[in-house]
Amino acid sequence: MFSSVLTLGRLVAPPMLAGALLISPAHAEKSSVGGLYSISIAGFKVGRGSLSLVMQGNAYSAKVSLEPAGIGTLFSTGKGGAEASGWLVGSRVVPSKYRMASHAANIDFHVKLNQGSGSIRSMDVAPQFKPNAERIQVTNRHTSNAIDPLSAALMPVGRAKDSLGPKACSRKLPIFDGWTRFDIKLSYEGTKDVSGRGYDGPVVVCKARWVPVAGHRPSKESVKHMAKANMEVWVAPMGRENVLIPYRISIDTQNGRLVVEASKLNIDGAGSDQASR
Repeated sequence: MFSSVLTLGRLVAPPMLAGALLISPAHAEKSSVGGLYSISIAGFKVGRGSLSLVMQGNAYSAKVSLEPAGIGTLFSTGKGGAEASGWLVGSRVVPSKYRMASHAANIDFHVKLNQGSGSIRSMDVAPQFKPNAERIQVTNRHTSNAIDPLSAALMPVGRAKDSLGPKACSRKLPIFDGWTRFDIKLSYEGTKDVSGRGYDGPVVVCKARWVPVAGHRPSKESVKHMAKANMEVWVAPMGRENVLIPYRISIDTQNGRLVVEASKLNIDGAGSDQASR
């Protein structure tokens, strides 16, 4: 069961959590988020995640870790983590570096992406997919201007007044995880208020759809299921009114509904030196 969480986490969960301290000019505006997330399937807690995210000026640095919890400890000792850094340019996220490592089902996974000017400059990924004639090949066209899963956690909007309305969800996230290229298409559903977990205020509710682009095998049942699965993402301001991060994600999986949700957050837009740990 937990291996399925890590597999889905490789595709989706890291964008719902989000780094390390960032050294930038002292005068630049600084915001940070730190906290814990709970992971459940079909109502049973199976994992937890920790996150820290720091922005200074237009630069960001993020780090997330995942491990079993609850009944998940009965099925697996697998764990994983990722870190990313880059810049925000207007309403665009421009990554520079992404690292991911995880262990599940007695297999070690790792990804190293070095990016620049909207393209992958170098890449190290293991294990490699086994050759299969059906698999749609990933080309340079697919990875150009794509973002890594963790950098996708940052969702800038053009104007602060649009951050809690339909424009917060009016976006397509082109994601490359080292193996596959896919889009997450978001659309606006509404707003709601949340409280009691370190953030008290409104969140924007977005309907989400997973769209495979390359690296996948179209006939696989898991691919067909993900393409049709009901998904929902709640996003909240991260201390800056024009930058949002996911507060909650839910996905209907073949094992039941997967929910990744903040259990404790510390959002600081006042310029503190360190994200909560």
